[in-house]
Amino acid sequence: MTVGGAGVGESGLLTVGIDVGGTNIRAGVVDVHGQVLDSVDAPTPASSAALEAALARSVTELRTRHEVHAVGLAVAGFISPDNATVLFAPHLPWRDAPVAARMSERLGLPVVLEHDANSAAWAEHRFGAARGGRVVLLISLGTGIGAALLLDGRLFRGAHGVAPELGHLRVVPDGRPCPCGKRGCWERYCSGTALATTALELLAADPQRSSVLAREAAAEPDSLTGRRVMMAARDGDPVAVAAVDDLARWLGEGLAVVGDVYDPDLVVVGGGVSVSAPLFLDAAREHYARRVTGAGHRPPARIRTAQTGHAAGLVGAAELARAVVTPSVPGAR
Repeated sequence: MTVGGAGVGESGLLTVGIDVGGTNIRAGVVDVHGQVLDSVDAPTPASSAALEAALARSVTELRTRHEVHAVGLAVAGFISPDNATVLFAPHLPWRDAPVAARMSERLGLPVVLEHDANSAAWAEHRFGAARGGRVVLLISLGTGIGAALLLDGRLFRGAHGVAPELGHLRVVPDGRPCPCGKRGCWERYCSGTALATTALELLAADPQRSSVLAREAAAEPDSLTGRRVMMAARDGDPVAVAAVDDLARWLGEGLAVVGDVYDPDLVVVGGGVSVSAPLFLDAAREHYARRVTGAGHRPPARIRTAQTGHAAGLVGAAELARAVVTPSVPGAR
């Protein structure tokens, strides 16, 4: 929805949040209630100069319709503790890049950076399922696993701004290879990508198994995506159901491990895979409750699905940017 000419009124001071993904960038004007009033999308360029120009164009277009006061960038990569520099982003061209300063100079606005999972967690803390939690873990299930940790309403980033990288906890020694260079990472067994891998392994182990997925994979193996497996599971396909059951087991197993470390009172499960949570989340809860140390003798963490949807990253980034220009707005630092 586009709301033209909005400045500081019932929508409050407006900021722009941008979800900077490896394939697309999405910029949105966000009000004080976490509502996205207007948005624009663009493909992600391959060079840092072209990417920064594309970000500037997106903000400039939104500024023709709204009075905005700051910009937040949600980046899938490592961000410096001062939220100013992209240290490393595997799917973006930035390396040790002072992006906040360069974009602020270009736009004439305050600009802050944040890891995309931290941005999503902040959106959930301010407007969604994480409200009221003391020790909150966000687990974002998509192509891999993104993670964030909130301690008494403050984002925990670690000593160098890269924590918590939970998707790369090794859960299977010498297991499935991971693009990070290790083998057996949690996200290789619990993600949209993992769903497709598990389904293919099940089919390879029993090629005669009756399954719509078996016929589709035989005709076109690359068609077997995590989304397709979830769709087939909803229709009762036995291979897809088994793959989703495996995802639920690994989600519960991983949550038990991180539960032993952080002892959260609340876990929020987000990301694209969470759209299908009714297919796996109850089973994951049960597995977690059995596997966590002290099971039966400690309060289990509440496990909820995220509420802010696919816009969580940009909403959280916009809210973090708002805290820079409005001291009365709770911030993450």
